[in-house]
Amino acid sequence: MGSFSIWHWLIVLVIVLVIFGTKKLRNAGGDLGAGIKNFKQSMKEGEADTRKDAESLAEPHQNAPHSTASQTEKDKV
Repeated sequence: MGSFSIWHWLIVLVIVLVIFGTKKLRNAGGDLGAGIKNFKQSMKEGEADTRKDAESLAEPHQNAPHSTASQTEKDKV
């Protein structure tokens, strides 16, 4: 009673095919596959953005001007 045999699953499959038809199931499978593909692509882009941000934070800013005490005092006046 706890587990289903292969015959139970085959009957369920036949009922689903009769109710929905193969064309609708094929379209649903294609939509599901496209959704998974887009999700994986977005995850890869997100990882690339994260790496790029981490690399930019790790690099020293060579173009940033070095402030000294005399420059900051001039700015205050």
